Amino acid sequence: MNSATSQPPPRPAGMTGFIIVWAGQLVSVLASSMTQFALTIWAYQETGSATTLGVINTAFILPFLLLSPIAGVMVDRYNRKLMMMVSDLAAITATFGILILHLGGNLQIWHLYVAAAINGLGNTFQWPAYSAAISTMVPKEQYSRANGMMSLIESGPGVLAPMLAGILLSIITLGGILTIDVVTFLLAITALLIVHIPQPARTVEGQEGSGNLLQESVFGFKYIFARRGLLGLLLFFITLNFVIGLSISLFAPFILSRTGNNSAALGAAESAAAIGAVIGGVLISLWGGFKRRMTSIFIGEALTGLFCLLVFGLGRGLPVWIVASVLGGIFPVFTNGASQAIWQAKVAPDVQGRVFSARRMIAWFLDPVTPILAGALADYVTEPAMRSGTWKTACRIMT
Repeated sequence: MNSATSQPPPRPAGMTGFIIVWAGQLVSVLASSMTQFALTIWAYQETGSATTLGVINTAFILPFLLLSPIAGVMVDRYNRKLMMMVSDLAAITATFGILILHLGGNLQIWHLYVAAAINGLGNTFQWPAYSAAISTMVPKEQYSRANGMMSLIESGPGVLAPMLAGILLSIITLGGILTIDVVTFLLAITALLIVHIPQPARTVEGQEGSGNLLQESVFGFKYIFARRGLLGLLLFFITLNFVIGLSISLFAPFILSRTGNNSAALGAAESAAAIGAVIGGVLISLWGGFKRRMTSIFIGEALTGLFCLLVFGLGRGLPVWIVASVLGGIFPVFTNGASQAIWQAKVAPDVQGRVFSARRMIAWFLDPVTPILAGALADYVTEPAMRSGTWKTACRIMT
């Protein structure tokens, strides 16, 4: 036998390998979104409490807020492919546990809290690992396209999962949906097993960032604050996302207050925004965005503000809100994909786990405050001012 023919074929790598991993994740996240939808219905039917749902969300977010810097260290220290698989295994463990408890008739609400925390822990490691892996798998000129494809993983399930879960719940019940979720996790892990994900080469920045766990945990923050360009880009996004986030937080009450609490109108507008995000992801995946990434960022942010703030706010009917929601959902994909591509190109690959974890932690710093501030402004400032005519007077003074 020829020695050349006895060698196993090379594992898929590059853009082909990325597409295989991406497809596995897309199917898995779709199934997980169906599970989340089904468990939300189950939890609300069991308790009738919105607070319960809030506690589940908090249990999911808390591991990220507490452990994100450590997760970044682990991603940079160890094999990134292994870290991705570990995060998927954590999710399988949580979902399989819920499935067994449900089939045995022993599922309780507090089990969902534990499962959400385990899922959140896995997600804390998953995001920096996948984001950093793109820079070693895909050529630089394909970063924006790859990030556009990743955005489809975030937005696509939001369109399909509620509809599919709603149909399947009446056919295969909660147990069937949980089983599908477990199977798709195994598919995602299989996709990781068959591809080649290169480890990053050691760089000067990586050597400078070496140390004990505490030193490496804060390295990502130091790295960002020492580079004015990256820090400026991050602050730019934090500021604009805060302003736009204020309006998005009022999305539901704005529509409900103007439609007589019409939940169908709210659902249509929310679905339109999700469809817009999918369209944006498809466009970037096929096109790749502008060659100058800052052009994508500035145009995307300007058009997002135009449709999310101006057109949506001035609209007084569902047709206008749907159009604004679709267009307002398209352009954030442009900005996010271009921004992520800049970070992947400018940050040394062997420190991206720590830097990306620190970046996301800083970027999410205002997220818990934004909805509260938006609600307070709406309840105690803008609505009373509009009713009294003070706001109109202020506008005349400014003009």
